Amino acid sequence: MKLNNLKKLSGDASFRSFYRKKNNKQTSILVFCKKQKKSNLINYEAINNLLNKKKLLAPKMIENNYYKNYIEIQDFGNQTVLQLLKKNKKKRLFYYKKIILLLNKIQKIKTKKVKTFKNTEYRIPNYSKAKLFNEANLFLKWYFPKYVKGRTKNSEKKKISKIFKDLLNRLIYKKKIFIHRDFHISNMMITKQGLGLIDSQDAVFGNIAYDLASLIDDVRFKTDKKFKDKIFNQFIKKNKSLDRNKFQNDFEILSVLRNFKIIGIFSRLSKRDKKHRYLKLIPYAWKLIEGRINNNIKFNHLKNIVDKNFPKKIRKK
Repeated sequence: MKLNNLKKLSGDASFRSFYRKKNNKQTSILVFCKKQKKSNLINYEAINNLLNKKKLLAPKMIENNYYKNYIEIQDFGNQTVLQLLKKNKKKRLFYYKKIILLLNKIQKIKTKKVKTFKNTEYRIPNYSKAKLFNEANLFLKWYFPKYVKGRTKNSEKKKISKIFKDLLNRLIYKKKIFIHRDFHISNMMITKQGLGLIDSQDAVFGNIAYDLASLIDDVRFKTDKKFKDKIFNQFIKKNKSLDRNKFQNDFEILSVLRNFKIIGIFSRLSKRDKKHRYLKLIPYAWKLIEGRINNNIKFNHLKNIVDKNFPKKIRKK
């Protein structure tokens, strides 16, 4: 298969490339990857297979060409929920309510071991505090050094890292449930069968609030506080067994740390991988962080150190 003869599609932040293949009236997608093949091809297909077994819509594999660095999967078309809602904001509530129902189905998945097309067993990992901590620290590795220099650099870095750790220790919900981990509307496709989920290879078992934080405080799609609160309330309404205050505590902490991670990842994509298009999203990631830490007592230390080292003119860059 010569990839040069196929239409290349816009990619994501991973090492994968996507190509559309036409065969008569049918189309399929070739997922090509040389780096981190295991997670981007093997684990990706295994999670998709699990989702399909649980009656959720994810791309099915058509052909395995792993030795040639690609797999062929079902084509869900071109339209994400993000694209649809950017054109038609009136449908926001309709789709977000459907997405909450989808999230509830995902969170019911209990399977922790899945068989791969290589006949190996993939154990879906736990989203440990250590993993969450390391991800938040991507901010300190890739973004922080650009703006904080001089003698105070190391001490300020240590202070922020300690605050990240302290916040993770304040998480309340211990039970780990299935998490997509990139649960936002650019990873949901509009299909004739319903909402299709893509980019699922990083699924883990972790805190129940994580995917909702990804959905509501989504750096790619701007919504106001009123709408965010409405979707949060919709989730609580559908999950009456949750303690609202305890859940909100975890939701806010995970949202803030996730957006610090995102700023770090987008900075890394620019510096290491020469993918600069994500930099324009950083100011809104800062705005999302501000929306959660302002006037919220548990984030007082974080707010003070952020205001000191990253004034508004930096955050808006």
